Amino acid sequence: MFGITPTLLWKISNQMAIWLFSFVSGLFLLHFSIALILINKEVPQSRGMLYPRESETREVRSLDGIWNFVRSDQANPTQGVREEWYSKDLSKSRPTIPMPVPASYNDITTDNLRDHVGTVWYDRKFFAPRSWAVDQRVWLRFGSVHYEAYVWVNGQKVVKHEIGHLPFEAEVTHLLKYGAENRITVMCDNALIQTTVPQGRITELPNDEGMTIVQSYTFDFFNYAGIHRSVHLYTTPKTFIEEVVVTTNLSKDNVGGEVVYSVKFNGSAVNEADNALYVRAQLYDREGKLVANGTSDAQLSGSLQVDNVNPWWPYLMHPEPGYLYQLEVKLHASNDELLDVYRLKVGVRTLSWSNATFQINGRPVYFRGFGRHEDADVRGKGLDNALMVRDFNLLKWIGANAYRTSHYPYSEESMQFADEHGIMIVDECPSVDAENYNQELLGKHKSSLEQLIHRDRNHPSVVMWSIANEPRTREMNADSYFQLVANLTRSLDKTRPITAAIATPWTDDKAGRFLDIISFNRYNAWYSNTGRLDMVTKKVVEEAVAWNKQYNKPVIMAEYGADTLEGLHLQPAYVWSEEFQTEVFARHFKAFDILRKKGWFIGEFVWNFADFKTAQSYTRVGGNKKGVFTRARQPKASAHLLRKRYFALARELDDSSFPEDLFTYIADMGKTENA
Repeated sequence: MFGITPTLLWKISNQMAIWLFSFVSGLFLLHFSIALILINKEVPQSRGMLYPRESETREVRSLDGIWNFVRSDQANPTQGVREEWYSKDLSKSRPTIPMPVPASYNDITTDNLRDHVGTVWYDRKFFAPRSWAVDQRVWLRFGSVHYEAYVWVNGQKVVKHEIGHLPFEAEVTHLLKYGAENRITVMCDNALIQTTVPQGRITELPNDEGMTIVQSYTFDFFNYAGIHRSVHLYTTPKTFIEEVVVTTNLSKDNVGGEVVYSVKFNGSAVNEADNALYVRAQLYDREGKLVANGTSDAQLSGSLQVDNVNPWWPYLMHPEPGYLYQLEVKLHASNDELLDVYRLKVGVRTLSWSNATFQINGRPVYFRGFGRHEDADVRGKGLDNALMVRDFNLLKWIGANAYRTSHYPYSEESMQFADEHGIMIVDECPSVDAENYNQELLGKHKSSLEQLIHRDRNHPSVVMWSIANEPRTREMNADSYFQLVANLTRSLDKTRPITAAIATPWTDDKAGRFLDIISFNRYNAWYSNTGRLDMVTKKVVEEAVAWNKQYNKPVIMAEYGADTLEGLHLQPAYVWSEEFQTEVFARHFKAFDILRKKGWFIGEFVWNFADFKTAQSYTRVGGNKKGVFTRARQPKASAHLLRKRYFALARELDDSSFPEDLFTYIADMGKTENA
């Protein structure tokens, strides 16, 4: 049976939550004493988890749809484990309700499921064809379950995974009944405590009927939970391609390109010391023409040379942004037998950075974009392809070339879409508002980054790793903590720079020296000097200059903005009105233009792309309203102002043309002749 994990500790009894809170408080009191005992421990290394793709040797089946759902009693969250609900249909243990997968469960029903704390259960049946029993291995893969997942197949334990927003999988070949019906059961636990990533607190409070469990957290978005992304069954041969790692290079003139690949295999009949296996790699352009091919060395590594290469360029930096090749990887046995085939898209580009610039393919980049959230009405953080396509249409309409995955990894499908459309991504791990640094938190933080980099390392759209959002970097042990986190990140990928979105003032920060690029968040005229539009431009310039002077590194303003109620118009501008949001933006634009001339200021990111849900608060009317688009993805007045800004920058910096509909016709300003 699965062991009791830290997120379940508080559930053993009603008193455990109180004990845990006291324990964490004790850790805070011991803050100074633990500062020197953070040590660098190894984290488990991910294997496999290539995105499920069909080929000559692989089948993929989706398990998305309507599942059966049960919530546990908040006062008795481990009941299902003790009573072994996974051993039979959930409906035989409790009445079930239908629940869509993928989706957050919180907003689906009309009762208080939204604020449920603890465990919930899912199950469904599926059929395994007889053909899978012959020379096949079968894998069960989840794109994301938030926060912690426990999985059984036909009553047998399969896998446990902690840290939401990241994929996990397990082989189920030996557990399936072929040519018959099978059952999958999932327990999902949404509890956040001081050693989860992100952090939270569990407390027990009195209510009208006695006591209740309450989840609290400091981050400003709702803790949606459930099976958020697609669930797949897929098959592989007995010996199959388990890992593909790709890096690319360009010649100085960007005429020639190189695709360097490394492959690992998994096999029951052979092992990695068998040098007889080899890989045949072929690269095809967008039209399907073979442009390079080669055979690997004994370590299953090699490189492909591409003449007259089409580099991967960001949106608006080139007439053909997001150019992708297809890499076909074929694993062969010593007798030339074809064992497995896997295909993935590859963008050929180079990244470089210094203490003043960030360059792609040798050209300076100025980032213009957003912080975003995976968030929408009803489905919460559940994958929605229609919404994803709409969002990318709006990103291109407004002229953005980048966004940050605030504050967790986004779906693999959205990463692929960014690759195809040339949208650069600052890829952020789930660490938000980190505090009370301790060894267990450090291990999970590092594990979240290891899993993130393992998943996203082949995406050309990913140009930067963000190792945290608004960590409490003034705390004494923040320096040793983030040094260890940054060192791990660099050890996993040296081809991309590291940043973190910092809200601590530069005078108190202890983490910036371990970063390659400084990103800072500040809400002038909103959280500070509320309503004072005359206190924006100078303060932004002064703070950016101070960050650069402190660390001598490129600087990005990663968040700025103001809450805005769509349709509220007040003149003169007043907080919450659409006029106020546009004025806040305009004052920031002035600061950014001053800073751009200094050379080391390399980007501006609005907070936020679209309105999103938060925990209930008297400061939030239905959620955070800082979006330039509503939650329904319709533009506020600021979106039109921002669109003109972003396309003007694209024209100035990248010689891009204006869209025909950017400026509305007003009047013919030429002189007219008298009749």
